[in-house]
Amino acid sequence: MYATTALKHHHLIVALTETTAMKRLLNLSFLFAIFAISSLQISSAQDYPSRSVTLIVPYPAGGITDIVGRSVGARLSALLGQPVVIENRAGAGGTIGAESAAKAKPDGYTLFLGTSATNGTNPSTIANIRYKPESDFAPIALLASAPLLIIVHPSVPANTLSEFITYAKANPGRVNYATTGTGGSIHLTSEQFSLLTGLKMNHVPYKGSSPAETDLVGGHVQVMFDNVPSAAPLVQAGKVRALAVTSAKRSALVPDIATVAELALPGFDSSSWIALYAPANTPKDIINKLNVATNTALKDPALLATFKQSGLDPQGGPAEALAKYQDTEIKKWAEVVKKSGYVPE
Repeated sequence: MYATTALKHHHLIVALTETTAMKRLLNLSFLFAIFAISSLQISSAQDYPSRSVTLIVPYPAGGITDIVGRSVGARLSALLGQPVVIENRAGAGGTIGAESAAKAKPDGYTLFLGTSATNGTNPSTIANIRYKPESDFAPIALLASAPLLIIVHPSVPANTLSEFITYAKANPGRVNYATTGTGGSIHLTSEQFSLLTGLKMNHVPYKGSSPAETDLVGGHVQVMFDNVPSAAPLVQAGKVRALAVTSAKRSALVPDIATVAELALPGFDSSSWIALYAPANTPKDIINKLNVATNTALKDPALLATFKQSGLDPQGGPAEALAKYQDTEIKKWAEVVKKSGYVPE
């Protein structure tokens, strides 16, 4: 009996010893795994990039987004020591390029030039969209923003934004506003302004800014929220009257024109923007390295001159700030789309 009990105790001690040893082995294995991953991440930061990097631009060559991509890409190439190759994948409101970038390997060798459309309004304005900005991309840095300029035909009896609001309220359904197409940033900004001021205006969509501006100058429509670079010359020529810019801060291109927030709607902010992203799950150390390089690039005098000529205000900042800003934009435009009654296409 005693022998049996002793034997049981012996087996129990052996079992406990083996269990303890196994736990220690597992703990050591876990620690070695963590160390290996950490070492790999440190190595990836030091070695990255070791070959060319592709920057997907979701719009055609020659446009503002492409100009930003090539300008920033050239500076990143010089800072990182490897070529940054621009790949234009245009179509479907930027979704083709966005989908392609979202599916790319998250190793830092494929980057994406997102915009206020691809990463801001598209989730609300495009039906059955096949990517999610919040989960499919890792933000790197906000690059630039561009406000809109509210311009009216000279026949409109309003020299200030407040006077225009008063006039439009007194004439519901009689003021026509032009846009460059349904569902775009100009249309949604116009809707946002109308919702916040309680105005009832008629939407007249055009296929691009040129025909819209032509009809505004001709007096066929009364008001337009237009891009600053194309609207400013019309203002200077006396063909239209400028009332305000839509950004939170005044535009460097037209610094004498006050913002909507200053004049009528505190907190109003609507700008087109361009930002740099990587596919989701790209190593954090690579994101950090790209963020530092991007913020350095945005201080380059030649790049700043290009931005100003294009009506862009340089931005920059940490990746976390871009993530927060994108989230705010997505929610803001989703609310505007819902309240305006716009049906995603």
